[in-house]
Amino acid sequence: MPEKYRDVPLTTQNSEARLNQRQLTSYRAHRRRLIDWMLDEGKDPARGDGYAHSTATMRAYRLDKFYRAVWTAERRYTEGITTAHADAWLEHIDEQAYTESYKAACSKALVTLFEWKAAESNTPMTWEPTKRFSSTRARQPRDFFTKDERNRLREAALEVGSVPNYYDVPASDRSAWTAYLAQRFGKPKSEVTPDDWQRANSWKIPSLLWVTLDAGLRPIEVERARVSWVDTENAVLRIPKEKSAKNHENWQTSLQRRTVLAVEKWLHERTLRSMYEETDALWLTKHGNPYGSQALNPLLRKVCDVAGIDLTNRDLTWYSIRHSVGTYMTEERGLKAAATQLRHKTIQSTIKYDQAPLEARHEALERME
Repeated sequence: MPEKYRDVPLTTQNSEARLNQRQLTSYRAHRRRLIDWMLDEGKDPARGDGYAHSTATMRAYRLDKFYRAVWTAERRYTEGITTAHADAWLEHIDEQAYTESYKAACSKALVTLFEWKAAESNTPMTWEPTKRFSSTRARQPRDFFTKDERNRLREAALEVGSVPNYYDVPASDRSAWTAYLAQRFGKPKSEVTPDDWQRANSWKIPSLLWVTLDAGLRPIEVERARVSWVDTENAVLRIPKEKSAKNHENWQTSLQRRTVLAVEKWLHERTLRSMYEETDALWLTKHGNPYGSQALNPLLRKVCDVAGIDLTNRDLTWYSIRHSVGTYMTEERGLKAAATQLRHKTIQSTIKYDQAPLEARHEALERME
């Protein structure tokens, strides 16, 4: 079998045991088209992004189980799967002793199947699951930053990697600072200039972190961010639908004025950096690569360290910033405002942020006395 199908099952022993040779040949061809679509474009057909092998594998197994349930109900082999079959199967698994997470995964597999069928027939997908299940992750949102911690992160971003003004440092102390900058920028100590001192106090990290604190940027959105997204005059971030994550609409996300100031500072500084000459990427790592979770999470830990935020026994990642945006925007302006700010297609995706933050519960307890 080609490497492309690594671990993704075209058929299973259970389905093979039920079908005659001609049915099995037809079923394999049917499944190959489905799996090709999942791997090549299923996650985001507009951009040609496929599912990861692990996701495709689990959905392929669950759909094979679904097909066998249909054959049992119909008392015959068929590839003519209908929405009625899907609704009946969801009703069936809801009655079983499965976890909510498993039920939700089965529902997602069925959505994938009907998205593929719609793509094959070049028609819109019209099926909506009659049953709604919540995964464990959705019921138990990740840890998030408090209001105080958000302010400390914002202030700490101004300190990370900062150095004194070259002309304010006594000549006797410059040698140590020069050695530090030589190591930081990977150049001989003799080649460190006053410009390198200024470069060390870049607005890149403050602008990146402050925009995320306002917009709740996902790691993939940081990676895809472009200069053209920034509208400083109107204090918004305009994310085009072809670059947005998990949705298919153009989005306008509000920014604070102080965030706009940081972005304006960075955009000016960015024009002086040679690594940006051939790209319109808004932010790149010091190695000239797009930011992703592997770069953002260590950066966040560094900022937390400067901010004095204890990470012990807390599950804080870059997504925790997004969760804090959703939680406090919901508290301040309601679910609709939070859904718009976080670029959710439906309010249903935002409901998990509708919870009383810890400090609000502390205040409530004080008022109860």
